[in-house]
Amino acid sequence: MVALVTVLLWISFAGWTWFGLVGILAYRSLKPLPPLDESSASRLAQVRVSVIIPARDEAERIETTVRRVLAQRDIDIELVVVDDRSTDGTREILQRLEADHSALHLVCVDKLPEHWLGKCHAAWQGAQIATGNWLLFTDADTWLADDAIARAALFGEESAADHVSMIPGFAPMSFLGRQCMLAFVGLLLDQAQRVNRDARGGFFGVGAFNMVRRDMYDKFGGHQTLHMEVIDDMKLGVLVRRYGGKTRAVIGAQLATIQFGHTARDFVRLLEKNGFAAFEYNLIAGIGMPVTMLTLTTLAALGPLIFLMNGSIAGLAAGLALLIAGIPSAAMARAQGWSALFTLLAPLANPIIAYAFLRSTVKTLRNGGVTWRETFYPLDQLRKHRVSRSISSRLIPESGAEQAGSA
Repeated sequence: MVALVTVLLWISFAGWTWFGLVGILAYRSLKPLPPLDESSASRLAQVRVSVIIPARDEAERIETTVRRVLAQRDIDIELVVVDDRSTDGTREILQRLEADHSALHLVCVDKLPEHWLGKCHAAWQGAQIATGNWLLFTDADTWLADDAIARAALFGEESAADHVSMIPGFAPMSFLGRQCMLAFVGLLLDQAQRVNRDARGGFFGVGAFNMVRRDMYDKFGGHQTLHMEVIDDMKLGVLVRRYGGKTRAVIGAQLATIQFGHTARDFVRLLEKNGFAAFEYNLIAGIGMPVTMLTLTTLAALGPLIFLMNGSIAGLAAGLALLIAGIPSAAMARAQGWSALFTLLAPLANPIIAYAFLRSTVKTLRNGGVTWRETFYPLDQLRKHRVSRSISSRLIPESGAEQAGSA
């Protein structure tokens, strides 16, 4: 038994050390967007960005979200907000704002077509009337700094990117909620840096800020191809790479701020609908990966205690490795403007992340599907219409992407 524990501790040491070092290198390779200068407006003279926001029951935040988009500077924008069957006054707020702002266009959805997720359908409807050569898909709970879009568009133009995705910052959160979010973002850093070096099979996307060239969006069929994809933000990144496009990921902690929740419980609810989807609805991965994370974290957390009890060097090494794994989270906290000191302990929140993924898997299987925006989607349909994460796959015809969304 002692020998088995020792082996597992060394495995935990190796795993968390590798994770931490990869995260550190990834973070160092991810750069914030360069600031605007006096020539920025002229360099963006031929650029128009259409901002598309799918919204449902966002009365609490939507006015601030809209006003922040309309306040963007040094860039020609239009804003398309799609009200997806709201019942809380969101539509009335948007109608009032539309009357006062010519750059705002409101699209109202009263009925969801069959075989469409509500958010994907709303994004698709918004894209149909958008006129920009860039499309920015963002969420109704994301608040942008006044130079965020211009900086992203300038970066996209000058880097010849087809897709710019920004890792956002977060509104003030509880201590435990902060650790959960930072640990979760730490899981994404390697994936982000892989697209920046055009690594084979790499893809990335963030729902808070996914900006894609219009011609690329049309090339892969847009959200019509993503019509039943729960993690449409990431899968948009898959399609960009699959169709020969270039994605660039940046850190935008001071440029885009998510307002969705404040506690660890909010974080768990966030993953309820999309946790199992992240594993492609694969039962082995949906259970195996969270259990592995939970086991390695528990061993590493207990490692120093085991060292004190019997002098196990493996226990001490595993505990130190967990601190190394927290360095990328601490770096993200610093970019956010939070104290980095206590966020070295962010990996201790991994059991909550593991629980959230397991809960999503179990709940999706138990219910036979996912409920999102008060609409139930059967698991067999989600599996049938999912977009494979494989960059080399071609699930839709080059010139007939519309066929995929009409199923």
